Amino acid sequence: MAAARTSFLVSHDAIPGTMGSMTMEFPVRHAEDLAGVDAGMTVEFSLVVGKTSGYAENVRIRPYESVEQDPLTARRLKLFKDRTAAAASSPKLVAAGQPVPDFTLTDQRRRPVTLSALRGKVVVVNLTYTSCALPQFCFRTANHFGVLQRRFKNKMGRDLVLLTVTFDPVRDQPERLADYASQWNADPASWHFLTGAVPVVRAVCELFGVDYFPDEGLMEHSLHTAVLDRQGRLVANVEGNQFTSAQLGDLVSEALAH
Repeated sequence: MAAARTSFLVSHDAIPGTMGSMTMEFPVRHAEDLAGVDAGMTVEFSLVVGKTSGYAENVRIRPYESVEQDPLTARRLKLFKDRTAAAASSPKLVAAGQPVPDFTLTDQRRRPVTLSALRGKVVVVNLTYTSCALPQFCFRTANHFGVLQRRFKNKMGRDLVLLTVTFDPVRDQPERLADYASQWNADPASWHFLTGAVPVVRAVCELFGVDYFPDEGLMEHSLHTAVLDRQGRLVANVEGNQFTSAQLGDLVSEALAH
């Protein structure tokens, strides 16, 4: 039986009068405070600070909700809410610490990319589509990868690989993905924009809990960004768009250190 956790690593915003934004480990007084908390989740908690030490209590998992609830966004999120909940309970969804099943897709150079061939490197996966009309969604997650590419410039390809998978493979063929990739000066040797047969793409989305379906020419979809370790195991599956590129980079840095 695994030992109960007594602390957790948090990338947090500034706490006025106490500390700036940073990534640090917080202890808890009771192991049950961390029940259900897993890597990549957004949480809220109370920080108790004493004369010589501090600890977290009342740790609560915060479900993803868009911070930009314009009417169109609110309607789209409502449409897939129940579908996403069903996807989250799917037996195909990979849990943190488990190996991600192998898959092969085609990148923007029309070259096959197989997940298992990337063993020995940290892999970060996001799932988007090029026609997304809302910049706070797909564009933002792709932009986060652009920041990763710059931050880890010396590790790209050798230690770190980025995979952007489209869930609109009918329209997002390699040539279109290549044009999309050029917006971020993506190096095709280390940042692959991937497409493939519809059933294969659907299966990859299910691994990470991403749900999508067409609606009025657009795609209603959830958002997930996943980090895999060098052994191909899921480190974190971050939901939504409420994290910064710096926070994602900190997760990647932690994975690269092992």
